[in-house]
Amino acid sequence: MQGFKDVPRTVWLLAAGVFVNAVVSFTFVFVFLYLTGPRALGTAQAGLVTGIGGIGLVAGNFTGGWYGDRFGHRRVLLLASTLGGLTLAAFPLLPTPLLYAALPVAQYASGVVRAANSALVAITVPQGARRQAFAVVRCVSNGGFTLGPPLGALVATGLSYDWLFVGDGLGTLFFALWTARVVPARSADRTPAAAPDGGLGRGVWGELRARPAVLVLLGAILVVDVIYRQQYSAFPVYLADHGLDTSAYGLIVALNGAVILVLELPAAVALRARPPLGVVGVGLLLVGAGYGALLLGTGIAAAVAMMVLLSLGEILYKTPATAYVADQAPPHAIGRFQSLYAGISVSGVVLAPPLGGALYSAAPGLLWPLCAVLAAGAGGAVLWAHARQRRHAVRPAHETGSRPRAVAG
Repeated sequence: MQGFKDVPRTVWLLAAGVFVNAVVSFTFVFVFLYLTGPRALGTAQAGLVTGIGGIGLVAGNFTGGWYGDRFGHRRVLLLASTLGGLTLAAFPLLPTPLLYAALPVAQYASGVVRAANSALVAITVPQGARRQAFAVVRCVSNGGFTLGPPLGALVATGLSYDWLFVGDGLGTLFFALWTARVVPARSADRTPAAAPDGGLGRGVWGELRARPAVLVLLGAILVVDVIYRQQYSAFPVYLADHGLDTSAYGLIVALNGAVILVLELPAAVALRARPPLGVVGVGLLLVGAGYGALLLGTGIAAAVAMMVLLSLGEILYKTPATAYVADQAPPHAIGRFQSLYAGISVSGVVLAPPLGGALYSAAPGLLWPLCAVLAAGAGGAVLWAHARQRRHAVRPAHETGSRPRAVAG
């Protein structure tokens, strides 16, 4: 734990709340079964409802940080958690037509909470320890999501699907109360720092143009998230087409969580002094290598190799990228920078299924080579930005990194 001594106590307490909330956030796994089962919707109708919910999730991620910069990230997180918790808990009481509105509202609130939570970590943690702090939050969140689905299955089969939503709603409300208790209002809800000119500054686009490496990173993450999330859409269909059943897919996906739980925190400590863009670039290359492994065969060994490489790539790129964007943000726009990253980093939720599904249906043999090539290209672009920063290391810190050691990142 020596590498985490600079992570404030507040972040550890916040992470405890994240863990509990993640354990009971099991409705996302079972919502399609709930809609087609107890609610008796057809497959197309259930797909429409969940698709609209996915759009709400992405929209919430894109806007949560903007609200936080204006009204305070703690305040926004509390309001969004309360809204989302009440909406989820009320699901069993709502008539079916209202679910078309209720699910997007709950997902939108969840996205706002995610962005606000990232911004809270960014403003709570001193520069230089953010990578470790985000690793802590990500690790406990993954641990909760690993425990959640089997617990949710027990609740659904032993009680009813209705209790899934009640439990998820109560867990979200608990997270609001826990955050209100452990995150000091004085620091978290302070007015954001003014721009250097005393006003609103040059806007987010202007700030991004002054940080071209951030723009390259965001573009690369957009591409890779669509590729990464093929594991939840086209990949299970691919396995079924090659004789591997649902249980095999479940075990392979569980491997992702296991690798992350074991290696996320040690990797954050071991690589904390490495330039972030270099680490991210290698991670994206590993994602590409994961899908490339599927070209070596169609059996369980290739699928396991794919998931291990994908998991290692995720460990290397997700936490350092989140911390890098936070470190690069000007003080008056931390929330907006985190919202941009948060929204882009879940864009695959909406884009991956239709794009991957259409390509797999039209040309099954093309999807995995294309995923490998695009991820490699994204990784190469980030490594190019890293090399470019090293060549211009004499630039001011606000352009090249928030720490003296990060100028080369």
